[in-house]
Amino acid sequence: MKNIVAAATASIALMAGTVQSQEVLEMTSAFGQNLPILGTAAVDFTKNINSISNDVEFEHYDPGKLVPTLEALDAVSNGSVDAAYATSGYWQGKINAASLFAAVPFGPEAGEFLGWVLYDDGAKYWQQMYDDNGYNVVAMPCGIIAPETSGWFKNEINTVADLEGLNMRFFGLGAKAMQKLGVSTSLLGASDIFPALERGAIDATEFSMPRIDARLGFHKIAKYNYFPGWHQPATLFELLVNRDRWDELEETAQNQIRTACLATITMTYAEGEATNYAAMVDNVENNGVTIKRWPDEILNAFEGAWDEVVAELAADDPFFQEVWADLQDYRAGYETWSAIYLPRN
Repeated sequence: MKNIVAAATASIALMAGTVQSQEVLEMTSAFGQNLPILGTAAVDFTKNINSISNDVEFEHYDPGKLVPTLEALDAVSNGSVDAAYATSGYWQGKINAASLFAAVPFGPEAGEFLGWVLYDDGAKYWQQMYDDNGYNVVAMPCGIIAPETSGWFKNEINTVADLEGLNMRFFGLGAKAMQKLGVSTSLLGASDIFPALERGAIDATEFSMPRIDARLGFHKIAKYNYFPGWHQPATLFELLVNRDRWDELEETAQNQIRTACLATITMTYAEGEATNYAAMVDNVENNGVTIKRWPDEILNAFEGAWDEVVAELAADDPFFQEVWADLQDYRAGYETWSAIYLPRN
């Protein structure tokens, strides 16, 4: 009997030790879980990692519960938050090259973007960007969505001149191109956009894909929805983990986190592709929205403004120039494949 009791006691102690050794990481998300795809991605990642790991557990927090969205990078770096689910485009004001790992105007679509990040030099440069700028974080891709809409406007835009003087919420590098065309841009969080539209603080906005935008109700105020999303042909999302916490994890736990992120990439991409068309139909049939495609004249103006932005950033920032050149070299090679594997209209 004593041996049985001793064995049971040892087993309980072993289990207790296992529980105590599990690392718990608090993770802030840049997107509220009320948002489909964008917000639910962080929740799904949390469920995925917690379901496959006995070594690490993530606790999910909505924006503002731990830190404001735009402070997440600094918070993870200094260790006040263990991890963040975000997009590097939110750090564009801190790092010139940040949006090259989030969304590139007139740049790669989802498959091409993932190829550069996962099988070419993208991930290497992504981490180097944070290291070179003194951020104490480990970064990895953890979600992707396909093209967004180009924006919601209260009035129809027929010429480039119609853009001049508009106040518009805009994201990342595309905002710099819009500024070249006389648009005053600001980066607002999801919950701040509708009130800004409603009180007239902004005249137009872009945010995400039709399914996601529908939840935010832009169609109630801005009835013209423009395509294509030239500024975000694909948008990557990242998981940031404080490097000290990361280094404390066993290699198995680190691999489990990376695997859960790869699963999240698959889920976010597929869900967007499967559900956007229904939101577009609903906008037209039930919400009085007019879906518009930019005329070539205006698209050419966007691209010309973007070319100016790239030239300026590359001239002033050697790291931006290096990453941009690498991405362009990759894209030139990719075109050998993409130009022939699908029929062209």
